[in-house]
Amino acid sequence: MYLKNIVFFVIALQLTGCALFKEPRDETKNWTPQQIQTAAKTALTEGDYETAIKYYEILEARYPLGTFAQQAQLDMIYAYYKFEEAESAIAASDRFIKLYPRHPKVDYAYYMRGLAHFNENFGLIERYLPLNLSERDQAATRRSFQNFSELLKLFPESTYADDAKQRMIYLRNQLAQYELNVADFYMRRSAYLAAANRAQYVVQHFNRTPAAPDALIILAKAYKKMGYEDLSENTLKVLKLNHSDYTEVATDIREIPPLTAELAPLKLR
Repeated sequence: MYLKNIVFFVIALQLTGCALFKEPRDETKNWTPQQIQTAAKTALTEGDYETAIKYYEILEARYPLGTFAQQAQLDMIYAYYKFEEAESAIAASDRFIKLYPRHPKVDYAYYMRGLAHFNENFGLIERYLPLNLSERDQAATRRSFQNFSELLKLFPESTYADDAKQRMIYLRNQLAQYELNVADFYMRRSAYLAAANRAQYVVQHFNRTPAAPDALIILAKAYKKMGYEDLSENTLKVLKLNHSDYTEVATDIREIPPLTAELAPLKLR
């Protein structure tokens, strides 16, 4: 009797084990590509991005050639983006651009790649805390700017061109403000040469951004501190000529005492 119970227990355990490790039923097994695409599109429309991604991956795996796979890849870029998987969206965009460089909708892949990089600056914390994005690392900002620039160069008549231009203006202003923040950081720590170099970079590369007049002010102050009176005065003239609202700043800068003789002058780049 005891042996019989053991046999029953082993059989029951085996049956249970088979049930536990049985592969889940694939509901899409007999679906046509149109059915899979419809299900994916429905999930995408309803905001169920995870399910949409699953269906698009199945569609691409089963039908790797033809229009179904191509459209699935494009829609998957958007699904990844909305699911807040920026890296996956970027990778999917890169893959589509590489596989279909002459596709009539390839400009969308270029645009979404830039948009994914654009939103990398807006993480979960930044959405709820008033952080200054120009004080963060600007690697994603530069990549986004480059992506949008490439889109405009290759597809100037693209549907996404106008939006890309507006985002590039924002990104350029942010990059300029970042350089200005660094210049101000050096200035407050009396690293006048480093401050001058950073401020000069802003003036040369971002002269039409809101950061430009403040960069000229830092540059004039740094020159003054280093004992370069002529350079400081010339910088103030440029400031007055291009930004008349800042003319009163010149008086304060002219009164700044230079560094002691043993520390000046410093070598400029």
